[in-house]
Amino acid sequence: MQLKTFIDRATQLNTKTVAVAAAEDEEVIEAVAHALDSNLARFILFGNREKILALIKEKYPKGEEDSRIKIIHEDTNNAAAEEAVKSVKNSEAHVLMKGNIPTSMLLKAVLNKDYGLRTGNIISHVAVFEIPGYDKLTLITDSGMNIAPDLEQKAQIIKNAVSIARSIGIENPRVAPLAAVEVVNPAMQATLDAAALTVMNMRGQINGCIVEGPLALDNAVSVFAAEHKGITGKVAGKADILLVPTIEVGNALYKSLVYFANAKVGGVIAGAKAPIVLTSRSDTAESKLYSLALALCSVSN
Repeated sequence: MQLKTFIDRATQLNTKTVAVAAAEDEEVIEAVAHALDSNLARFILFGNREKILALIKEKYPKGEEDSRIKIIHEDTNNAAAEEAVKSVKNSEAHVLMKGNIPTSMLLKAVLNKDYGLRTGNIISHVAVFEIPGYDKLTLITDSGMNIAPDLEQKAQIIKNAVSIARSIGIENPRVAPLAAVEVVNPAMQATLDAAALTVMNMRGQINGCIVEGPLALDNAVSVFAAEHKGITGKVAGKADILLVPTIEVGNALYKSLVYFANAKVGGVIAGAKAPIVLTSRSDTAESKLYSLALALCSVSN
């Protein structure tokens, strides 16, 4: 499977709508243009109408007459975030996308107890990678939201990632909680948590997947490395989901794959009532398109 598969799937589900908070941004309008050209979804753009229209005229002239775009004027970023979240809450839109607005401001609206998208569970980032020379897609979580999750938070992060994996056709994903070693070491919290997560999976507390750990990265993704070290199991060398112990590990692994391995990636925030796309200015247009398509596939699941 390749990431472009998500675009094909989302194209078949083009009745979905994306709400963009503070859409008056060049990169955002370019991402919207690419999505419309691929017939992925409809868009509600919240923000400064005059600025949004000027950008559409510059970046996507045919968008001025495109019925798939609706612009709702808001005077401030706070108001844009609030109304975009409310549109998802009220089922007017199915996916929330970050525009030219601080992530913290958008998440404040998402977590608002009155009109937000809270579910009571932790929200986490799930990235799906297509890595050159590797024969399948790999999910990494959490590289962008939770700094140092505890055991219960890691269990919920796994559940979020499993829901995304299943939405893209990985029915019973193999999950590897990463650590520096494959044995339990009381001095290394990541190994203790990995072992506990494995037992929780065995006892049905984490469903819909296979969890085995702790595993170092090489033994999680390479059958050769796992066999060479005598590590057996259903996950060793075949992991679909890599659960990182801290945000630093996830951030470094994410960026290493992008910058050193030229991997393609799409990412989504999971665990809320609807998927959230948090695109970065450094993301390529291709990556933003993959992220949108991934979000649309996950909500359709």
